Amino acid sequence: MTILRDLSMLWSLFHILIIFMLLYRSRYPRKKTFLLTGIIMGPLGILTVAGLAHYGAELMGKVFILTLTLPSLLFFWFMSKDKKEKFFFTFCLADTVALWIVAVTNLADFYLGGQKYILMLVGRLVLFPLAEWAAYRYLRRPYMELQESAAGGWGLFAGMSALYYVLLVISANFPVVITKRPQELPVFLMILALMPLTYATIITAMYRQLLLLRKQQSERVMQEQKNALEAQLDNQQNIGKLRHEMKDYTAALSDLLAEGKMDEAAAYLARVEEKMETLPGQFCANPYINATLAYYYRKLQEISAACRIDIQVGGETLPYMELCRILANGLDNAWDASRALDQREREVSVHMRYHKEYLLIRIKNRCRDDLNIEKGMDVPTDKKERGDGFGLSDIQETAQQLGGDMVCYTENGYFILAVMLIPTVSQQVRSSDWRFSLL
Repeated sequence: MTILRDLSMLWSLFHILIIFMLLYRSRYPRKKTFLLTGIIMGPLGILTVAGLAHYGAELMGKVFILTLTLPSLLFFWFMSKDKKEKFFFTFCLADTVALWIVAVTNLADFYLGGQKYILMLVGRLVLFPLAEWAAYRYLRRPYMELQESAAGGWGLFAGMSALYYVLLVISANFPVVITKRPQELPVFLMILALMPLTYATIITAMYRQLLLLRKQQSERVMQEQKNALEAQLDNQQNIGKLRHEMKDYTAALSDLLAEGKMDEAAAYLARVEEKMETLPGQFCANPYINATLAYYYRKLQEISAACRIDIQVGGETLPYMELCRILANGLDNAWDASRALDQREREVSVHMRYHKEYLLIRIKNRCRDDLNIEKGMDVPTDKKERGDGFGLSDIQETAQQLGGDMVCYTENGYFILAVMLIPTVSQQVRSSDWRFSLL
């Protein structure tokens, strides 16, 4: 009947990979990720099962950390997009859940199934798919969002999960397997009971962190909207004031011309033109988008950055709040990067236009010479405040809400942010359909 044990172990190894791949972020496309995983982990799993059949469960239980855990750790570390605490926590989480299922089914088969391995196989056939369903249904989406948004705070979770993994391995297999140490079984059962509670605590804390990040992002969006509305109000007040004053300007200028005071009239007209220059620019017909552009145009002028804005949209119905969010995040990044440069190198440009049914936004700014970002890479940030970053995740999320996508990269000393959208709700296009065009 050992064939049932070996089949259950092979089943377990296969589903450990599934649980882990549901939660970790590979740096390669999905097809390449699955191909490399099959090439490396397939033979490794088969060798492990062969060792189990030849040497027995007791010996393999003591050495599988060296024969399976460490090789898979190194392989997935190479494959992973995250190289530090995020990766180690995800790896330990998947392995510990799998070890828990293996331990529970081992005990159930030993004490209830007569060590015939039938209950072991059936239990693993049920529990592993159930764990994968729960991970996919309830954990994967918020966990991916948290990995994308939260830069810090993972070290404590990674350390807790690693210690729990080692504790579970040692208590189950050393000095001999737990079924040969019945006097220690109550302690081992308490460890098994403690594991779901520990991870429930960790996941609850992570979920609260995610809610905090969402709240911070929402507050940031509201602040951006407030800034845009205040800028629009300021713009309208200045225009209204100028309209009222134009009558006085016209009357004074007419009097000077009527009296033949040409030099005085020219000087007076120059002062009027100088006052006109203090008014916010009119970049587009939409007042909200225009207010956002005017707000950042003034901020860039304050640091003496050359700013060129080219908006080729008319009076179309636009999702202005979403566009303001994209522009505000992109221009805030450009303004922040420009401040770190020499004044002569500060340069920013904004282009927005329609291309058939697509709306294209391109923000370009000078950047540090040592900044090198290829298309598809993560953007490094020196900002330490959690959830702050470069705001690119906000832009990505907003672009995808509008059926589009974004890409950013460096080229010839410039940082370039390109966003492509379908502003009309009726046209639904997956974000993957945009990537070739953006690149």
